[in-house]
Amino acid sequence: MKKLRTLLASVLVLCAFATSAIAADCKKMPKTESYAHPTMFGSQAQEMTTADSTYIVGGKVLKSKNKIEIQNKKNAYADSWSKDIMSLIKSRAGSGFNEKLPVLRSELAVILSEGFNLKDTKVSKQYKDINSDYWAKDWIYGALNSGVMIGYPDNKFRPDQPVTKAEVFATIAQLINVPIDRSLIVPDFNGKEIKYIPRWAITPTKEVVASKLLNETPDPDRINDEEYLSKEQVAYLVGLVKQDWAIKKSLGIDPKAPSAIKNYAPTVINIKLEDRLSARHSNVGDKFSAKTTKDVTINGKCFKAGSLVKGEVVEVARPGIKNPGYIKVKFLKIKDKDQCECFPKSISQAQADAIKNPNFIARLLGAPFSAVGRVAGVAVRSVGSIVSVAANGTEQFGDNISNAFVDTCSLKPMAGLKNVGYSFVTIGKGLYNIGKVAVSGTFGILYEFTDEVRYLIVPSYSNASSLNPGEELNIIF
Repeated sequence: MKKLRTLLASVLVLCAFATSAIAADCKKMPKTESYAHPTMFGSQAQEMTTADSTYIVGGKVLKSKNKIEIQNKKNAYADSWSKDIMSLIKSRAGSGFNEKLPVLRSELAVILSEGFNLKDTKVSKQYKDINSDYWAKDWIYGALNSGVMIGYPDNKFRPDQPVTKAEVFATIAQLINVPIDRSLIVPDFNGKEIKYIPRWAITPTKEVVASKLLNETPDPDRINDEEYLSKEQVAYLVGLVKQDWAIKKSLGIDPKAPSAIKNYAPTVINIKLEDRLSARHSNVGDKFSAKTTKDVTINGKCFKAGSLVKGEVVEVARPGIKNPGYIKVKFLKIKDKDQCECFPKSISQAQADAIKNPNFIARLLGAPFSAVGRVAGVAVRSVGSIVSVAANGTEQFGDNISNAFVDTCSLKPMAGLKNVGYSFVTIGKGLYNIGKVAVSGTFGILYEFTDEVRYLIVPSYSNASSLNPGEELNIIF
């Protein structure tokens, strides 16, 4: 039995390694792939973890937190800039980090500097509480030198001091330009009074509320009732400003904003997909290609329209009964002739336009292969689960009978009789679990076949968890 388990584990590991390689010139990252055993019972879930990937069969998949939804694609995701900033701060600040706690001045400096590419980190004025090896030193001086933050008159920056909600609003308001009335009445948010807003902060608060940035930030009740915003909320606010300046352009840049902000321009890449990606068919590690539809400048290099963009699938959850599934992608690099640039790890926003369906001929030709593969996959996994249940039950049954003989020969007949009873219970449980897997596998096979037919006839139902050839994406870094 143990040898059989070892052999099965080895096969799963080999399969995992075979699909987990990624581009050698871009950094590796953990990946998760879920295979449907669309089961009504959730029985016999299996999980195999390698250094690069987690493979889950028939079990629940927890979506990674570091993701944003690709707009117009409810179940297609990419890495989130806001979440990535939280990961960056956590890695540098050390233990005790909690994104729900109030944002500190040092953390605000990191969010602003990273968000608006504030690179001037020269030490023009030394602050007494910022030593040469302080973890956020460069980001703090980036924010100071650009003018988006200032120090205190006593020559201290106070990096570990929490930033009040009013101070955050004042910081954001100095960057954006939104028309408001100048009455000194604290505005409502979501129909409720915003507390802890002093008189000097009423005008910037009104500007931030009018910008509608707060409508998309997490924990809206906290905005009304608490004195401090969380680290996560502030990261979202800055990320939303970046998104608006890149695509919506409903928020102007404040005429009095620091020059570094006036000169800031988000990187927007417009691409048209060349490959099909979907939660139904794609696998972790699958590469995909796209072509840019407009010129773009990245790190000082100009990439002409038609440049090649490469990406990779990093998470997949197969759709199943009561489970729409999802897919998560990562954009790796852009290439034009001899020049190439890797993209940042995360993006601020991605939006899908010109929604397409794969043409009928392509679906018709591909359907027999995918249908056979998916149905066979569920069938084989069901048989494997039945074998596993039977093997485990046989081992347990043998232990029960062995214990019955040992107890009886040790002059403990009641204990021996009890173990005989346990052996019958083991048989009953085994038969029940085998029946459960068989029924769930049968439903799974029917589901997979029906799902393939439905996709062939009405492909649009799976558009929320797929990216199709010809669809255009706007990506903001």
